[in-house]
Amino acid sequence: MNELQTLGKFLILGGLIMLVLGLLISFWDKIPLVGKMPGDILIKGKNFTFYFPIVTSLILSIIISLILYLLRK
Repeated sequence: MNELQTLGKFLILGGLIMLVLGLLISFWDKIPLVGKMPGDILIKGKNFTFYFPIVTSLILSIIISLILYLLRK
């Protein structure tokens, strides 16, 4: 396979990834349970709010790892 074909495949894959990320960002508020899972840390103080979505991060990490594992096969 020559270098231009490899570059073309890389650019197509990069474009698809950017498209998916753009769609996720656009519809993030409409996706149920994302950022609102039990186990996510939310501390509201008088003058500040601290939010750490640990469970949401773990679930997204597992899903992305499974997708990448399946794509490598």
